[in-house]
Amino acid sequence: MPLLALLAVLVAAVVHAVWNVIAKRAVGSRHFVWLYSVASMVIWAPLVGYVLATLGPPRQPVQWLALGATGILHLGYAMALQAGYRAADLSIVYPIARGFGPLLSFIGAVLFLGDRYTAASVLGLVLIVSGMALVSGLVGRARRIERHGVGWGLLTGSCIAGYTLNDGWAVQVLLVSPLVVDYFGNLVRFAALLPAALRDRERVLAEARQYRWSAVGVGALAPLAYILVLFAMRLAPVSHVAPARELATLVGTYLGARLLREAVTLPRLVGAACIVGGIVSLALARY
Repeated sequence: MPLLALLAVLVAAVVHAVWNVIAKRAVGSRHFVWLYSVASMVIWAPLVGYVLATLGPPRQPVQWLALGATGILHLGYAMALQAGYRAADLSIVYPIARGFGPLLSFIGAVLFLGDRYTAASVLGLVLIVSGMALVSGLVGRARRIERHGVGWGLLTGSCIAGYTLNDGWAVQVLLVSPLVVDYFGNLVRFAALLPAALRDRERVLAEARQYRWSAVGVGALAPLAYILVLFAMRLAPVSHVAPARELATLVGTYLGARLLREAVTLPRLVGAACIVGGIVSLALARY
């Protein structure tokens, strides 16, 4: 993987973990996804407007098809993730989602996008997914609420795989700007959740006052993290970028322990080492 792509992915991983901790702390908000979508639209509008004025809007029908798909997939991702955080710990939902998504993304990129794989890239994938299982503490867990968290994590990971493949195709093949891809997905999410927000105006206003800084934080950081990933996809294969993003799991587990006071066990530490080893293997893989 080119050094610039790797650096973009590593920065994105840290930013991604931080905004997920913020979102976890806002689980009491019924309309938090809509609130941070509004914040994101406002914060990123000037830069996206500049890109559209410079490059022009997408013109091909297939580009609009890809943008529509990313909107639907990102909506499903955001709703499933927030539901998972209401059902279980961040350290359960987050690693499963971040591990299952790259597994599907890797397979899909090889099958449908023509990415080549090497022994080093496969080893990296195996290490990262194994690390996800250890970090999430799946072995020996039996509490019902945690099984619910596993289910939401798998659903979230499926959405991650879907939008990763779709958006990788959009920026690599269709040459849509990463900024436009992310912003349009946010716009669809805003529009889809608007009717529910209008029907529940009083609660939305109350939550906007209570969670305004959380919404601003996620609205600023979530697009930044994903735009960096899309930029990396222009420089390296999707099958390498998607698993390398999972350094976010290591950061998220650390932040969950430090800020949310979730348990850190030996299996989680071993899992974190597996993730780091997998990222190194992917970085050294040739394609």
